[in-house]
Amino acid sequence: MPQTDIHKLDRLLTARQASIAMITFEEDYALDVIRQSAMGRGCMWVWSCSRGMRDGLVSDSAPVPETEHPAAALYMVATDPTFTGVLTFLDLGPHLEKCEKSRRLLRELINQLAETHRATVVLVDSGEVLPPSIRSVSAELELTFPGEEELNDIVRRTCQDLSKTMKIDVSLTRGQLATIVRNLRGLTRRQARQAIMEAVATDRVFNASDVDTILTFKRNVLGKTGLLEFVEAPLDMDQIGGLSKLKAWLNLRRDAFTPAAREFGIEPPRGVLLLGVQGAGKSLAAKAVATAWQRPLLRMDVGAFFNKFVGETERNMRDAFRQAEMMSPVVLWIDEIEKAFASASAQSADGGLSKRMFGGLLTWMQEHKSGAFLIATANDIESLPPELLRKGRFDEIFFVDLPSPVAREQIFRIHLKRRNQNPDHFELEPMVEASDGFSGSEIEQAIRSALFTAFSTGTTLSTRQIVEVMKNSPPLSVTARERIDWLRSWARDRCVPAD
Repeated sequence: MPQTDIHKLDRLLTARQASIAMITFEEDYALDVIRQSAMGRGCMWVWSCSRGMRDGLVSDSAPVPETEHPAAALYMVATDPTFTGVLTFLDLGPHLEKCEKSRRLLRELINQLAETHRATVVLVDSGEVLPPSIRSVSAELELTFPGEEELNDIVRRTCQDLSKTMKIDVSLTRGQLATIVRNLRGLTRRQARQAIMEAVATDRVFNASDVDTILTFKRNVLGKTGLLEFVEAPLDMDQIGGLSKLKAWLNLRRDAFTPAAREFGIEPPRGVLLLGVQGAGKSLAAKAVATAWQRPLLRMDVGAFFNKFVGETERNMRDAFRQAEMMSPVVLWIDEIEKAFASASAQSADGGLSKRMFGGLLTWMQEHKSGAFLIATANDIESLPPELLRKGRFDEIFFVDLPSPVAREQIFRIHLKRRNQNPDHFELEPMVEASDGFSGSEIEQAIRSALFTAFSTGTTLSTRQIVEVMKNSPPLSVTARERIDWLRSWARDRCVPAD
């Protein structure tokens, strides 16, 4: 068990904090942390609505009679001075919301303990559900995710436990074990243990090939929270057309996260902002970063943070950043960042929530020390808060323009190969010429449309069919010429061209 959580709780207890709030899904771990701290103080009580109040330091202790209702337990604790030490309440928050008497009794108990110091209330809940009157007088303690040392121990103990009930073959070098542990980062202790058990259960073998099973488990876990999402990135930079200057910038900084680079005096890059024409390949550029550095790509859905409970939205954002840090090294991607934080630069009717969230983003960008590299994409520069464009927020601001003739040829080759077509069987020069002003996504769509035509007429895909589709479908650079010209003019002296 990491001593940091025990030390943080010890400091609060030593400071005679009357009430401490723990928001965590790892209730068993939270109880272990509290138990370790309470041992030196002689007494620990645990309450739940199913078992009432009981001794937390004695396993299978008998509950105090008639204390299942929170109001009854709180009244007994407040009126009986023998209840000392650490008073732990599990999932009390929802009861406080429904029962005014319980809420009143807890407030009075906290006020009493603030004067007498005979005990400390620890509220362990799985969500931010405490009433404001209780949250305002409670110190919040965030429990850490397991680090590499603890994850190593979890892998070892889980394999030992499994070997007691089945014969398993564990075949891992130190390097392979380090890879597995690195991919377990960002999971809770219970989740990490479950990921290992699922990997072993398939074939009763635990080796380097189980990394894929662990990553699949991790994707499913992140999908349930809705805060971070794994995104598949191309395995090879050759699958990404154009972006030559961005690729060179990434290649130059490939080893900037190594200990040797730190000893040389290099600080790891923190992030880039990608502005550009819609459909020109900003999302692909985000994937290019993950591909170039061989890092997992996590997309942050800011819209999923919003919650009806006061404070829960900001907490979701903090949790997402904390999880990204624990999973480092990763590439963290915020797509269309202007939509997520546009109202932060204007008067909004959300009580200042957007501004607080934007402030939280800026603070994290400035202060985080993890290996999480932020990449933000944006289409509408006018909607971005000016603070985000200040020098130092990002290592570089790139402008992703419509692809050049050379890049368009690369894009044609990539998409033709992807659809089982040999690029050498096509006349690429007239296709490149006809696609002037087309974005990468528009070129892809032209090939898809031409494939439908070829398939329906029973012919093979030809250059003429692709050129014909492009002639009959004007690109965005034509239909939105004024806006794109303005964006190019703005970016000319302010951004580095990505290609």
